[in-house]
Amino acid sequence: MDESRFGCYTRQVIRARFLAAFLACFLPFLGSLPSSANEALWTGSGAAKARAETLLATLRAATDHGLDAKWYGVAEVEKALASGADPAATEVLLTTALVAYAGDVSTGRVRANRVDKEIDIIQRKVERAEILKAAAEAPDFTAWLAGLPPKGDYPALQKALAAWREKRGKAAFTPLPDGNLLKPGMTDPRVPLLRKRLAELDLVVPEPATGVAPEFYDEPLVVVVKAYQEIKGLTVDGVIGAKTTQSLNTTIDDRIEQIVANLERRRWLPEDLGNRHVMVNAGDYSMVFVDNGKPVFQSLVIVGTPKDPTPEIQSTMRGFQTNPYWTVPQSISGEEYLPMLRRNPHALQASGFKIFANWTDDTEIDPAAVDWDSIHPKAFPYRIRQEPGAANALGYIFFPFPNKYGIYMHDTASRWLFTEGSRNFSHGCIRLQNPLDFVEKAFAGKSGFDKERVRQVIAAGQQAHYSFPEPITLYVTYRTVTIDSDGAAIFRDDVYGRDRRVVRAMARP
Repeated sequence: MDESRFGCYTRQVIRARFLAAFLACFLPFLGSLPSSANEALWTGSGAAKARAETLLATLRAATDHGLDAKWYGVAEVEKALASGADPAATEVLLTTALVAYAGDVSTGRVRANRVDKEIDIIQRKVERAEILKAAAEAPDFTAWLAGLPPKGDYPALQKALAAWREKRGKAAFTPLPDGNLLKPGMTDPRVPLLRKRLAELDLVVPEPATGVAPEFYDEPLVVVVKAYQEIKGLTVDGVIGAKTTQSLNTTIDDRIEQIVANLERRRWLPEDLGNRHVMVNAGDYSMVFVDNGKPVFQSLVIVGTPKDPTPEIQSTMRGFQTNPYWTVPQSISGEEYLPMLRRNPHALQASGFKIFANWTDDTEIDPAAVDWDSIHPKAFPYRIRQEPGAANALGYIFFPFPNKYGIYMHDTASRWLFTEGSRNFSHGCIRLQNPLDFVEKAFAGKSGFDKERVRQVIAAGQQAHYSFPEPITLYVTYRTVTIDSDGAAIFRDDVYGRDRRVVRAMARP
Protein backbone atom coordinates (compact mmCIF):
# COMPACT_ATOMS: atom_id res chain seq x y z
CA MET A 1 0.00 0.00 0.00
CA ASP A 2 1.23 3.51 -0.79
CA GLU A 3 1.35 4.94 2.74
CA SER A 4 1.82 8.50 1.55
CA ARG A 5 -1.36 8.30 -0.55
CA PHE A 6 -3.19 6.63 2.32
CA GLY A 7 -2.07 9.42 4.70
CA CYS A 8 -3.19 12.06 2.24
CA TYR A 9 -6.56 10.34 1.83
CA THR A 10 -6.95 10.13 5.61
CA ARG A 11 -6.26 13.84 5.97
CA GLN A 12 -8.85 14.61 3.28
CA VAL A 13 -11.44 12.55 5.14
CA ILE A 14 -10.60 14.28 8.40
CA ARG A 15 -10.86 17.71 6.78
CA ALA A 16 -14.17 16.80 5.16
CA ARG A 17 -15.57 15.58 8.45
CA PHE A 18 -14.28 18.67 10.22
CA LEU A 19 -15.88 20.90 7.61
CA ALA A 20 -19.20 19.11 8.09
CA ALA A 21 -18.93 19.43 11.87
CA PHE A 22 -17.97 23.08 11.60
CA LEU A 23 -20.86 23.92 9.35
CA ALA A 24 -23.23 22.12 11.70
CA CYS A 25 -21.93 23.96 14.75
CA PHE A 26 -21.07 27.45 13.58
CA LEU A 27 -23.11 28.37 10.57
CA PRO A 28 -26.42 28.31 12.52
CA PHE A 29 -24.74 30.58 15.01
CA LEU A 30 -23.51 32.94 12.28
CA GLY A 31 -27.03 33.11 10.98
CA SER A 32 -28.24 34.33 14.35
CA LEU A 33 -25.83 37.26 14.49
CA PRO A 34 -27.15 40.82 14.19
CA SER A 35 -27.83 41.94 10.62
CA SER A 36 -24.58 43.90 10.51
CA ALA A 37 -22.69 40.69 11.14
CA ASN A 38 -24.97 38.42 9.11
CA GLU A 39 -22.60 38.52 6.15
CA ALA A 40 -19.68 36.13 5.87
CA LEU A 41 -16.86 37.09 8.21
CA TRP A 42 -13.96 36.81 5.77
CA THR A 43 -15.21 36.81 2.19
CA GLY A 44 -17.64 38.56 -0.13
CA SER A 45 -17.35 42.18 0.94
CA GLY A 46 -14.62 44.78 1.30
CA ALA A 47 -15.06 44.86 5.07
CA ALA A 48 -14.82 41.06 5.28
CA LYS A 49 -11.67 40.99 3.18
CA ALA A 50 -10.13 43.70 5.35
CA ARG A 51 -10.90 41.60 8.42
CA ALA A 52 -9.24 38.62 6.75
CA GLU A 53 -6.06 40.59 6.00
CA THR A 54 -5.97 41.90 9.57
CA LEU A 55 -6.32 38.38 10.94
CA LEU A 56 -3.57 37.12 8.64
CA ALA A 57 -1.19 39.87 9.81
CA THR A 58 -2.01 39.03 13.43
CA LEU A 59 -1.38 35.32 12.89
CA ARG A 60 1.96 36.09 11.25
CA ALA A 61 2.91 38.04 14.38
CA ALA A 62 1.92 35.21 16.77
CA THR A 63 5.61 34.63 17.43
CA ASP A 64 5.62 37.94 19.36
CA HIS A 65 3.61 36.08 22.01
CA GLY A 66 5.82 32.99 22.02
CA LEU A 67 3.29 31.23 19.80
CA ASP A 68 3.95 29.65 16.40
CA ALA A 69 2.15 30.90 13.30
CA LYS A 70 2.16 27.36 11.88
CA TRP A 71 -0.23 26.31 14.66
CA TYR A 72 -2.90 28.47 13.01
CA GLY A 73 -2.34 27.36 9.40
CA VAL A 74 -0.88 30.67 8.21
CA ALA A 75 0.46 29.15 4.98
CA GLU A 76 -2.98 27.75 4.16
CA VAL A 77 -4.66 31.08 5.00
CA GLU A 78 -2.22 32.96 2.76
CA LYS A 79 -2.87 30.56 -0.10
CA ALA A 80 -6.65 30.76 0.30
CA LEU A 81 -6.69 34.57 0.33
CA ALA A 82 -4.27 34.84 -2.59
CA SER A 83 -6.05 32.34 -4.82
CA GLY A 84 -9.63 33.27 -4.12
CA ALA A 85 -10.43 29.74 -2.97
CA ASP A 86 -13.92 28.43 -2.37
CA PRO A 87 -15.60 30.97 -0.04
CA ALA A 88 -17.14 28.35 2.23
CA ALA A 89 -13.79 26.60 2.70
CA THR A 90 -12.09 29.96 3.29
CA GLU A 91 -14.66 30.85 5.93
CA VAL A 92 -13.96 27.58 7.73
CA LEU A 93 -10.20 27.99 7.45
CA LEU A 94 -10.04 31.54 8.80
CA THR A 95 -12.65 30.98 11.48
CA THR A 96 -10.77 27.94 12.73
CA ALA A 97 -7.56 29.98 12.83
CA LEU A 98 -9.28 32.83 14.67
CA VAL A 99 -10.81 30.58 17.32
CA ALA A 100 -7.52 28.77 17.95
CA TYR A 101 -5.42 31.93 18.12
CA ALA A 102 -7.87 33.92 20.22
CA GLY A 103 -8.10 31.13 22.79
CA ASP A 104 -4.33 30.62 22.92
CA VAL A 105 -3.36 34.27 23.26
CA SER A 106 -6.00 35.17 25.82
CA THR A 107 -6.15 32.16 28.18
CA GLY A 108 -3.19 29.99 27.25
CA ARG A 109 -2.11 27.52 24.62
CA VAL A 110 -2.38 24.53 26.97
CA ARG A 111 -4.55 23.38 29.83
CA ALA A 112 -2.24 24.21 32.70
CA ASN A 113 -3.39 21.41 34.99
CA ARG A 114 -2.38 18.83 32.37
CA VAL A 115 1.20 20.09 32.07
CA ASP A 116 2.37 19.14 35.54
CA LYS A 117 0.84 17.34 38.49
CA GLU A 118 2.05 20.21 40.67
CA ILE A 119 -0.25 22.70 38.90
CA ASP A 120 -3.86 23.12 40.01
CA ILE A 121 -5.12 26.56 39.03
CA ILE A 122 -8.49 27.93 37.93
CA GLN A 123 -7.74 28.75 34.32
CA ARG A 124 -10.16 31.01 32.49
CA LYS A 125 -11.83 29.46 29.46
CA VAL A 126 -13.40 31.06 26.42
CA GLU A 127 -16.28 29.69 24.40
CA ARG A 128 -15.82 29.48 20.63
CA ALA A 129 -19.23 30.98 19.99
CA GLU A 130 -18.35 33.94 22.22
CA ILE A 131 -15.15 34.54 20.26
CA LEU A 132 -17.01 34.51 16.94
CA LYS A 133 -19.78 36.77 18.20
CA ALA A 134 -17.27 39.28 19.63
CA ALA A 135 -15.20 39.24 16.44
CA ALA A 136 -18.26 39.75 14.23
CA GLU A 137 -19.66 42.58 16.34
CA ALA A 138 -16.35 44.38 17.04
CA PRO A 139 -16.58 47.96 15.67
CA ASP A 140 -12.77 47.90 15.35
CA PHE A 141 -11.60 44.37 14.58
CA THR A 142 -7.91 45.37 14.76
CA ALA A 143 -8.35 46.82 18.24
CA TRP A 144 -10.33 43.77 19.34
CA LEU A 145 -7.53 41.42 18.29
CA ALA A 146 -4.94 43.62 20.02
CA GLY A 147 -6.99 43.50 23.23
CA LEU A 148 -7.00 39.72 23.53
CA PRO A 149 -3.66 39.21 25.36
CA PRO A 150 -3.29 40.00 29.07
CA LYS A 151 -2.15 43.39 30.29
CA GLY A 152 0.08 44.12 33.30
CA ASP A 153 3.68 43.03 32.72
CA TYR A 154 2.74 40.93 29.68
CA PRO A 155 3.78 43.59 27.10
CA ALA A 156 7.10 44.00 28.91
CA LEU A 157 7.69 40.25 28.68
CA GLN A 158 6.99 40.50 24.95
CA LYS A 159 9.63 43.21 24.63
CA ALA A 160 12.07 41.02 26.53
CA LEU A 161 11.33 38.14 24.15
CA ALA A 162 12.07 40.35 21.14
CA ALA A 163 15.28 41.66 22.72
CA TRP A 164 16.61 38.19 23.55
CA ARG A 165 15.75 36.88 20.10
CA GLU A 166 17.73 39.80 18.73
CA LYS A 167 20.70 38.62 20.80
CA ARG A 168 20.51 35.11 19.37
CA GLY A 169 23.43 34.53 17.06
CA LYS A 170 25.07 37.82 18.02
CA ALA A 171 26.01 37.54 21.69
CA ALA A 172 29.19 35.71 22.64
CA PHE A 173 28.95 32.60 24.78
CA THR A 174 31.92 31.16 26.66
CA PRO A 175 30.97 28.04 28.61
CA LEU A 176 32.53 27.55 32.01
CA PRO A 177 33.91 24.01 32.42
CA ASP A 178 32.77 21.84 35.31
CA GLY A 179 35.26 21.15 38.06
CA ASN A 180 35.89 21.13 41.78
CA LEU A 181 34.63 23.99 43.95
CA LEU A 182 36.32 27.24 42.98
CA LYS A 183 36.67 29.31 46.13
CA PRO A 184 37.95 32.86 46.68
CA GLY A 185 41.73 32.98 46.90
CA MET A 186 42.28 29.88 44.77
CA THR A 187 44.26 29.71 41.53
CA ASP A 188 42.46 27.88 38.73
CA PRO A 189 42.58 27.89 34.90
CA ARG A 190 38.81 28.53 34.87
CA VAL A 191 39.20 32.03 36.32
CA PRO A 192 39.95 33.80 32.98
CA LEU A 193 36.95 32.01 31.45
CA LEU A 194 34.83 33.09 34.43
CA ARG A 195 35.78 36.73 33.86
CA LYS A 196 34.89 36.43 30.17
CA ARG A 197 31.54 34.75 30.84
CA LEU A 198 30.48 37.36 33.41
CA ALA A 199 31.40 40.16 30.99
CA GLU A 200 29.26 38.49 28.30
CA LEU A 201 26.35 38.75 30.74
CA ASP A 202 26.75 42.55 30.82
CA LEU A 203 28.39 42.63 34.26
CA VAL A 204 31.26 45.02 34.90
CA VAL A 205 34.25 42.77 35.48
CA PRO A 206 37.52 44.35 36.70
CA GLU A 207 40.82 43.26 35.20
CA PRO A 208 43.27 41.44 37.50
CA ALA A 209 45.41 43.80 39.55
CA THR A 210 48.95 44.42 38.38
CA GLY A 211 51.20 41.57 39.38
CA VAL A 212 48.24 39.22 40.03
CA ALA A 213 48.15 36.03 37.98
CA PRO A 214 45.14 35.86 35.58
CA GLU A 215 44.21 32.48 37.10
CA PHE A 216 43.94 33.91 40.65
CA TYR A 217 40.37 34.25 41.99
CA ASP A 218 40.77 37.68 43.61
CA GLU A 219 38.37 39.63 45.80
CA PRO A 220 37.16 42.14 43.14
CA LEU A 221 36.03 39.20 40.99
CA VAL A 222 34.39 37.57 44.01
CA VAL A 223 32.29 40.73 44.46
CA VAL A 224 31.00 40.42 40.87
CA VAL A 225 30.21 36.72 41.33
CA LYS A 226 28.28 37.45 44.52
CA ALA A 227 26.25 40.12 42.72
CA TYR A 228 25.43 37.58 40.01
CA GLN A 229 24.44 34.96 42.57
CA GLU A 230 22.12 37.40 44.31
CA ILE A 231 20.41 38.32 41.04
CA LYS A 232 19.82 34.68 40.20
CA GLY A 233 18.63 33.64 43.65
CA LEU A 234 21.67 31.46 44.31
CA THR A 235 23.55 31.09 47.57
CA VAL A 236 25.60 34.29 47.81
CA ASP A 237 29.01 32.98 48.86
CA GLY A 238 31.25 33.69 45.88
CA VAL A 239 31.95 29.98 45.49
CA ILE A 240 31.70 28.56 41.97
CA GLY A 241 29.97 25.22 42.43
CA ALA A 242 27.64 23.08 40.33
CA LYS A 243 24.59 25.39 40.63
CA THR A 244 26.47 28.60 39.82
CA THR A 245 28.27 26.89 36.92
CA GLN A 246 24.99 25.61 35.55
CA SER A 247 23.43 29.06 35.84
CA LEU A 248 26.37 30.74 34.08
CA ASN A 249 26.14 28.18 31.27
CA THR A 250 22.47 28.89 30.58
CA THR A 251 22.23 29.66 26.88
CA ILE A 252 20.32 32.43 25.13
CA ASP A 253 17.96 29.81 23.71
CA ASP A 254 17.29 28.65 27.28
CA ARG A 255 16.44 32.21 28.34
CA ILE A 256 14.15 32.66 25.33
CA GLU A 257 12.41 29.43 26.26
CA GLN A 258 11.92 30.77 29.80
CA ILE A 259 10.28 33.95 28.51
CA VAL A 260 7.95 31.93 26.28
CA ALA A 261 6.95 29.76 29.26
CA ASN A 262 6.32 32.81 31.44
CA LEU A 263 4.17 34.49 28.78
CA GLU A 264 2.07 31.32 28.73
CA ARG A 265 1.97 31.19 32.53
CA ARG A 266 0.65 34.78 32.67
CA ARG A 267 -2.09 33.89 30.17
CA TRP A 268 -3.31 31.21 32.56
CA LEU A 269 -4.15 33.73 35.28
CA PRO A 270 -7.22 35.97 35.35
CA GLU A 271 -6.86 39.32 33.63
CA ASP A 272 -8.01 40.97 36.86
CA LEU A 273 -6.36 39.35 39.88
CA GLY A 274 -8.73 41.16 42.25
CA ASN A 275 -8.47 44.15 44.55
CA ARG A 276 -7.39 42.00 47.50
CA HIS A 277 -4.99 39.17 46.85
CA VAL A 278 -1.68 37.59 47.77
CA MET A 279 0.76 36.66 45.02
CA VAL A 280 3.44 34.16 46.01
CA ASN A 281 6.12 33.60 43.39
CA ALA A 282 7.97 30.36 44.03
CA GLY A 283 10.25 31.27 41.13
CA ASP A 284 11.90 34.19 42.94
CA TYR A 285 10.97 33.43 46.58
CA SER A 286 8.74 36.47 47.01
CA MET A 287 5.28 37.35 48.31
CA VAL A 288 3.20 40.48 47.68
CA PHE A 289 -0.09 41.39 49.34
CA VAL A 290 -2.32 43.72 47.32
CA ASP A 291 -5.20 45.50 49.05
CA ASN A 292 -7.55 47.94 47.34
CA GLY A 293 -5.56 47.35 44.18
CA LYS A 294 -2.24 48.51 45.66
CA PRO A 295 0.76 46.57 47.05
CA VAL A 296 0.77 47.12 50.82
CA PHE A 297 3.12 44.36 52.02
CA GLN A 298 6.03 42.43 50.56
CA SER A 299 8.07 39.62 52.05
CA LEU A 300 10.66 36.99 51.33
CA VAL A 301 9.42 33.41 51.36
CA ILE A 302 10.92 29.94 51.54
CA VAL A 303 9.44 27.38 49.16
CA GLY A 304 9.78 23.70 48.31
CA THR A 305 12.88 21.88 47.20
CA PRO A 306 13.19 20.51 43.65
CA LYS A 307 12.25 17.12 45.14
CA ASP A 308 9.17 18.56 46.90
CA PRO A 309 8.25 21.58 44.77
CA THR A 310 5.71 24.16 45.81
CA PRO A 311 2.68 23.72 43.51
CA GLU A 312 1.03 26.43 41.45
CA ILE A 313 -2.44 26.92 42.87
CA GLN A 314 -5.27 29.37 43.38
CA SER A 315 -7.12 29.38 46.71
CA THR A 316 -8.58 31.60 49.42
CA MET A 317 -7.11 32.61 52.79
CA ARG A 318 -9.64 33.39 55.50
CA GLY A 319 -7.56 33.77 58.64
CA PHE A 320 -4.77 32.38 60.76
CA GLN A 321 -4.03 30.42 63.93
CA THR A 322 -1.46 30.96 66.65
CA ASN A 323 0.78 28.28 68.18
CA PRO A 324 -0.22 25.49 65.79
CA TYR A 325 0.50 21.81 66.06
CA TRP A 326 2.46 20.32 63.19
CA THR A 327 1.20 16.92 62.14
CA VAL A 328 4.02 15.34 60.13
CA PRO A 329 2.95 13.93 56.74
CA GLN A 330 3.43 10.19 56.44
CA SER A 331 5.95 10.60 53.64
CA ILE A 332 8.20 12.75 55.83
CA SER A 333 7.75 10.40 58.80
CA GLY A 334 8.90 7.43 56.74
CA GLU A 335 11.67 9.06 54.75
CA GLU A 336 13.22 11.42 57.30
CA TYR A 337 12.18 10.53 60.85
CA LEU A 338 12.17 6.73 60.66
CA PRO A 339 15.98 6.56 60.20
CA MET A 340 16.37 8.82 63.26
CA LEU A 341 14.05 6.64 65.33
CA ARG A 342 15.97 3.55 64.31
CA ARG A 343 19.15 5.09 65.64
CA ASN A 344 17.55 6.51 68.78
CA PRO A 345 13.86 5.93 69.65
CA HIS A 346 13.84 9.13 71.73
CA ALA A 347 15.47 11.29 69.03
CA LEU A 348 12.33 13.38 68.37
CA GLN A 349 11.30 14.10 71.94
CA ALA A 350 13.81 16.92 72.45
CA SER A 351 12.16 18.86 69.60
CA GLY A 352 8.68 18.52 71.08
CA PHE A 353 7.37 15.60 69.03
CA LYS A 354 4.84 13.06 70.23
CA ILE A 355 4.02 9.76 68.53
CA PHE A 356 0.46 8.46 68.45
CA ALA A 357 -0.78 4.96 67.70
CA ASN A 358 -3.06 6.02 64.84
CA TRP A 359 -4.65 8.96 62.99
CA THR A 360 -8.03 8.84 64.71
CA ASP A 361 -7.29 9.47 68.41
CA ASP A 362 -4.55 10.71 70.72
CA THR A 363 -3.33 7.40 72.12
CA GLU A 364 0.33 8.18 72.68
CA ILE A 365 2.94 5.42 72.44
CA ASP A 366 6.36 4.89 73.97
CA PRO A 367 8.84 5.06 71.06
CA ALA A 368 11.21 2.72 72.89
CA ALA A 369 8.56 -0.02 72.74
CA VAL A 370 8.46 -0.07 68.93
CA ASP A 371 10.67 -2.20 66.71
CA TRP A 372 11.48 0.58 64.25
CA ASP A 373 13.59 -1.70 62.06
CA SER A 374 10.42 -3.60 61.15
CA ILE A 375 8.61 -0.47 59.91
CA HIS A 376 8.61 0.11 56.15
CA PRO A 377 9.21 3.77 55.13
CA LYS A 378 6.38 3.68 52.60
CA ALA A 379 3.86 2.31 55.12
CA PHE A 380 4.57 4.33 58.25
CA PRO A 381 1.61 3.48 60.56
CA TYR A 382 1.99 6.06 63.35
CA ARG A 383 1.08 9.73 63.60
CA ILE A 384 3.86 12.09 64.61
CA ARG A 385 2.90 15.52 65.91
CA GLN A 386 5.07 18.41 67.00
CA GLU A 387 3.73 20.46 69.91
CA PRO A 388 3.57 24.27 69.77
CA GLY A 389 6.68 26.13 70.82
CA ALA A 390 9.90 27.75 69.69
CA ALA A 391 11.10 24.60 67.88
CA ASN A 392 7.83 23.99 66.01
CA ALA A 393 8.43 23.74 62.26
CA LEU A 394 5.39 25.99 61.59
CA GLY A 395 6.64 28.68 63.94
CA TYR A 396 4.04 30.66 65.84
CA ILE A 397 1.55 31.52 63.05
CA PHE A 398 -0.20 29.25 60.57
CA PHE A 399 -2.31 30.25 57.53
CA PRO A 400 -4.51 27.41 56.21
CA PHE A 401 -6.13 27.47 52.78
CA PRO A 402 -7.94 24.79 50.77
CA ASN A 403 -5.80 22.82 48.31
CA LYS A 404 -5.32 19.20 47.30
CA TYR A 405 -1.60 19.16 48.13
CA GLY A 406 -1.92 19.70 51.88
CA ILE A 407 0.37 22.74 51.87
CA TYR A 408 -0.08 26.03 53.73
CA MET A 409 1.68 29.26 54.57
CA HIS A 410 3.31 29.58 57.95
CA ASP A 411 5.96 31.09 60.18
CA THR A 412 9.21 29.20 60.71
CA ALA A 413 11.64 28.41 63.49
CA SER A 414 14.55 28.51 61.00
CA ARG A 415 14.61 32.24 60.33
CA TRP A 416 18.27 32.23 59.35
CA LEU A 417 17.32 30.52 56.08
CA PHE A 418 15.89 33.83 54.83
CA THR A 419 19.48 35.08 54.47
CA GLU A 420 20.10 32.49 51.75
CA GLY A 421 19.84 33.49 48.09
CA SER A 422 18.26 30.21 46.99
CA ARG A 423 15.39 29.68 49.41
CA ASN A 424 13.96 26.32 48.34
CA PHE A 425 14.20 24.31 51.55
CA SER A 426 10.65 23.27 52.47
CA HIS A 427 8.56 20.21 51.67
CA GLY A 428 6.27 22.37 49.53
CA CYS A 429 4.79 24.72 52.13
CA ILE A 430 5.41 28.47 52.03
CA ARG A 431 7.35 29.96 54.93
CA LEU A 432 6.74 33.66 55.45
CA GLN A 433 9.47 35.91 56.84
CA ASN A 434 7.32 38.42 58.77
CA PRO A 435 3.91 36.79 59.28
CA LEU A 436 2.66 39.08 62.03
CA ASP A 437 3.39 42.16 59.91
CA PHE A 438 1.37 40.60 57.10
CA VAL A 439 -1.49 39.90 59.51
CA GLU A 440 -1.51 43.53 60.57
CA LYS A 441 -1.84 44.63 56.94
CA ALA A 442 -4.55 42.03 56.31
CA PHE A 443 -6.69 43.58 59.05
CA ALA A 444 -5.88 47.09 57.78
CA GLY A 445 -6.64 48.77 61.09
CA LYS A 446 -10.06 47.17 61.43
CA SER A 447 -11.48 47.10 64.93
CA GLY A 448 -11.23 43.83 66.79
CA PHE A 449 -7.58 43.25 65.95
CA ASP A 450 -4.72 44.14 68.28
CA LYS A 451 -1.24 43.17 67.14
CA GLU A 452 0.21 43.41 70.64
CA ARG A 453 -2.58 41.24 72.01
CA VAL A 454 -1.70 38.59 69.41
CA ARG A 455 1.92 38.77 70.56
CA GLN A 456 0.76 38.13 74.12
CA VAL A 457 -1.34 35.16 73.01
CA ILE A 458 1.70 33.72 71.21
CA ALA A 459 3.98 34.32 74.19
CA ALA A 460 1.49 32.59 76.49
CA GLY A 461 1.47 29.51 74.24
CA GLN A 462 -2.25 29.85 73.59
CA GLN A 463 -3.91 28.54 70.46
CA ALA A 464 -6.32 31.07 68.97
CA HIS A 465 -8.08 31.40 65.61
CA TYR A 466 -8.53 34.77 63.89
CA SER A 467 -10.64 35.51 60.81
CA PHE A 468 -9.65 38.19 58.33
CA PRO A 469 -12.28 40.93 57.86
CA GLU A 470 -12.42 39.91 54.18
CA PRO A 471 -11.16 36.77 52.45
CA ILE A 472 -7.90 37.07 50.51
CA THR A 473 -7.49 35.40 47.13
CA LEU A 474 -4.20 33.51 47.01
CA TYR A 475 -2.18 32.89 43.85
CA VAL A 476 0.89 30.71 44.09
CA THR A 477 2.74 30.92 40.80
CA TYR A 478 6.16 30.10 39.40
CA ARG A 479 7.42 33.12 37.49
CA THR A 480 11.07 32.59 36.57
CA VAL A 481 11.17 35.79 34.52
CA THR A 482 9.99 39.06 36.03
CA ILE A 483 10.30 42.67 34.92
CA ASP A 484 11.99 45.24 37.14
CA SER A 485 11.05 48.91 37.51
CA ASP A 486 13.32 49.83 34.57
CA GLY A 487 11.64 47.34 32.27
CA ALA A 488 14.55 44.90 32.30
CA ALA A 489 13.97 41.14 32.45
CA ILE A 490 15.18 39.45 35.64
CA PHE A 491 15.81 35.72 35.19
CA ARG A 492 15.73 33.10 37.91
CA ASP A 493 16.96 29.61 37.21
CA ASP A 494 14.26 27.03 36.49
CA VAL A 495 14.98 24.89 39.56
CA TYR A 496 11.74 22.90 39.18
CA GLY A 497 12.21 22.26 35.44
CA ARG A 498 8.66 23.43 34.75
CA ASP A 499 9.49 25.98 32.06
CA ARG A 500 10.78 23.29 29.72
CA ARG A 501 7.68 21.16 30.35
CA VAL A 502 5.42 24.11 29.55
CA VAL A 503 7.19 24.85 26.26
CA ARG A 504 7.11 21.18 25.26
CA ALA A 505 3.37 21.04 26.01
CA MET A 506 2.76 24.19 23.94
CA ALA A 507 4.42 22.59 20.91
CA ARG A 508 2.08 19.61 20.91
CA PRO A 509 -0.94 19.74 18.55
